[in-house]
Amino acid sequence: MATRQRGRPRSFDRDEALRQATLAFWEHGYEATSIAGLTKVMGIGAPSLYAAFGDKKALFAEVVEAYTTSWGIFAGQALAEETTARAAIGRMLREAAHEYTDPSHPRGCLVIRAAVNCAAPEVGAALRERRNATLAAFESRIRADVATGGLPGDTDAPALARYCGVVLQGMSQQACDGATEEELARTAEIAMRAWP
Repeated sequence: MATRQRGRPRSFDRDEALRQATLAFWEHGYEATSIAGLTKVMGIGAPSLYAAFGDKKALFAEVVEAYTTSWGIFAGQALAEETTARAAIGRMLREAAHEYTDPSHPRGCLVIRAAVNCAAPEVGAALRERRNATLAAFESRIRADVATGGLPGDTDAPALARYCGVVLQGMSQQACDGATEEELARTAEIAMRAWP
């Protein structure tokens, strides 16, 4: 005897709905993006949103994951593919200049922008944890270069890692404020001159 399927089959493209949610959170931030706004851009009703993604926090967590493996993947790729910390950070900053100003999506970095004015403690903590993990990855690469002689032995790895994070986050904000790709690329070039 055949079993009946419970509920109706999904009548929307989940990946496209997630993409639209990503763009909405990226443009407006976590706090200012409402369920009504999400259902409008995603092209689904609230019951479908809750059934497919859970609540707003769960949807946002999935959005951040999707962002880091698509538009935001350049940073991790640079760290994984380049042979030195200097080359990895330099590449990452140059690519950030392009990605943060690309007209095909909102400006800046979703992980940085979405945290502005975020009143949800769990969401703010999760975004902060991601940003701190990025700093830890920078520091790890810098320490590896110090250990192999690629950077001077007295290099302050935590301070240099934080400096890189400040530049990257600042570039995101500057992109939101209208800086061009060329302006940010020059900023990246100057930032790399500060390396030991």
